[in-house]
Order: sequence, then C-alpha cells, then structure tokens
Amino acid sequence: MDTPTKTDKLIARKDGAIGWVIFNNPQKRNAMSLEMYEATAAALEEYATDPAIRVVILKGEGDKAFISGADISQFKDRRSNAEQVKSADAVSERCNKAIRECPKPVIAMIRGYCMGGGLGIAVVCDLRIASDDSRFGVPAAKLGVGYRFMGIRRLSELVGPSFTAEIFYTGRQFSAQEALQMGLVNRVLPAAELEKYVMDYAATLSANAPLTIAAVKRCLIELRKDPGERDIALCNRMVDDCFASEDYKEGQAAFMEKRKPVFKGR
Repeated sequence: MDTPTKTDKLIARKDGAIGWVIFNNPQKRNAMSLEMYEATAAALEEYATDPAIRVVILKGEGDKAFISGADISQFKDRRSNAEQVKSADAVSERCNKAIRECPKPVIAMIRGYCMGGGLGIAVVCDLRIASDDSRFGVPAAKLGVGYRFMGIRRLSELVGPSFTAEIFYTGRQFSAQEALQMGLVNRVLPAAELEKYVMDYAATLSANAPLTIAAVKRCLIELRKDPGERDIALCNRMVDDCFASEDYKEGQAAFMEKRKPVFKGR
C-alpha cells in the first residue's frame, strides 16, 4: 500500500518487510526538490515506527540516476538569500536525520548518477550497493555552492579526509570502481544483477533480530557524535532489551534445534 506524500516525485511503498523510497523525477535524473526531501523524511519517519518494516531501500526511478543532485531550478526562488538557504538546509537535514536515525537498516540501491545532494543522501544510509555503471561526485566547486560541516564530516567518516578533499576539490565524477576502492560503497554489481542482489540482501537482513540491529545502529549513531554528546546509557538499555527479549530465547532455541529463527522484534 502506497504511503501518501506531498509530491508525485517521491513514491513510498510498503512491500512485505521492505519499505521502499523511490525518487521519481526521471526527467531531471531524479534531482531532489525540497518537496521530495520533505516526503522522504515523512516516509522514513513512518517506516521507523512500523514494526512490519524490517528494511528500507532507497532507489531512483529508471536506470539513469539514483539522484543527480538538488533541483537547481529551485535555487533562484527557494535559495536566493541567506534566510531561504537556511530554511532549505533545515528541510534537507530533516531528511538526512530521518534516514540516519531510522532504527531499521537503510540501503541505498544506486544506479547511474549519484551526485551532490544525492551523494549526501547515500552517505547517511547504512549501506550503499551500486551498479558498475554508477557515477559519483560533488560538483560544489563548479557551482560555487558551500557545504556545511556535518556534510563534510559524514563523507570523511566514510572515505577519510584525503579522498574527501579529492571529491570536493576536483568536483569531478568518480566511477563505481573508484567509489569501491575509497570505501564510498559497500558493493559493486553488474547493472543487470543489482536489484536481485539488493533484494536478497534485504531478505537476509529482514530475517535477523530487529532489536539487535536497532541496538547496533544506535551504537553507530552515538559513535559518530562528539564524545560528550554520546548517550551510552541508551545504547546499554537497548542491549539489555535484547537479552530480555523473546527473540533472544528464540535465537537460542533455533540454534539448539538446528532451524532458522523466527524473530518478532520483541
């Protein structure tokens, strides 16, 4: 059943244990409008609280692009002064936060262009699986666009300061193999095999214990914060909840009985 959104350029759809987010602007290579950022945030916030959803997959409509960047046609009217830029940044950051803090694994299934703001969205996902014809880059230096500290930090956490400098300083496009070598993506597949691989991957994740995955993800979220801001107590409570859960008992029973566990997330 489709989840209502404020724009037809973003499709949110539930399919069993998978929550899909499809960037549906192929005429502009799935360039992100502010409305698409808002709809993405709303979809992720809903999936975060739906116990039936175990994995979220983000993809671009068509085979040309995951997301080619922000919709530059909106810049003149929606990002023309400091106040508008601040407002637009808040919209995109809400989207990034919803992806980053969703307790379910979020996979970016990348085919084609993954540029600028699109790369920013991919970076805040848990996993990035790309086709071999994908292209990556941040052309900010070719547009005079500034990038906030957290955007630079998130990319640097993945690929390190040196590759981050290269990506930003050159503004050039990088191949999927280059992205794999620098640690920007987890896997690269032939384009024809990408969707099946991601679906099989999602099936593996959705069969695992949701409370364990949520606890690990929360630890990773806290790890990326400055030391003084980390909520270690929350991490410990979530781990304790794992040991007190029905799923913990089910995991042990399934192991002893040599069968696959059936986890319920409680």
